[in-house]
Amino acid sequence: MANVDIWTASLELEENAIQRLSVTLSRDERERAARFAFPHLRTSFIAARGLLRTILSSYAGIPPQDLVFEYSAHGKPALEGRPDVSFNVSHSEQLVVCALTRGCGIGIDIEKVRPMPDLETIARHFFSLMEVESLKRLDPSDCTEAFFQCWTRKEALIKATGEGLSCDLTSFTVSLGPHEPARLVWHRDGFGEAAEWELHSFSPAPGYVGAVALRAQGATMRFHRMNHTAL
Repeated sequence: MANVDIWTASLELEENAIQRLSVTLSRDERERAARFAFPHLRTSFIAARGLLRTILSSYAGIPPQDLVFEYSAHGKPALEGRPDVSFNVSHSEQLVVCALTRGCGIGIDIEKVRPMPDLETIARHFFSLMEVESLKRLDPSDCTEAFFQCWTRKEALIKATGEGLSCDLTSFTVSLGPHEPARLVWHRDGFGEAAEWELHSFSPAPGYVGAVALRAQGATMRFHRMNHTAL
């Protein structure tokens, strides 16, 4: 049985906290931050990477500035030399979340729920036929949140497999109804048996939805919020 720790943190930090987090970044991360044209994007990147390093440090037993990331063929990060620590990260607006576990792949995604004038067009392009039909059957007042529930569940799954957006999002179906438990309903290929996967939805903050996917059963979810005064 897997334990999953889900950390939530705000990217809106005081300047002194940003300075301290910046010191933990690698040279290539600092160079990447410097390439952002807008200061708020630069600050968000530093905060997200620094918070990720701070969280991972306590699990790996390595100072945050000494952590080294390696990347899969599709860009999924992992800790070099520490295959026992599995993690994934996502951010939306000014919120970042990180999911950590041991012994199995994991994916996480969050989205700020917001009006989507082109919701149906996007759904027809990225959702399976079953998902599109399920969305059409919902009360209009439920459609926007259901859309983001579906989106985060699909993103979490493809991030857990390590395939990312190289995976055809129409090749599998997740539940999306407001009263349905999160689950992988159907898939064409790439996931093994649907019963091997566990999906969890959660709300990291008011107005946000999120999902976690892992190839395990009976996982225990533990939620934490980063205390910025500790940075």
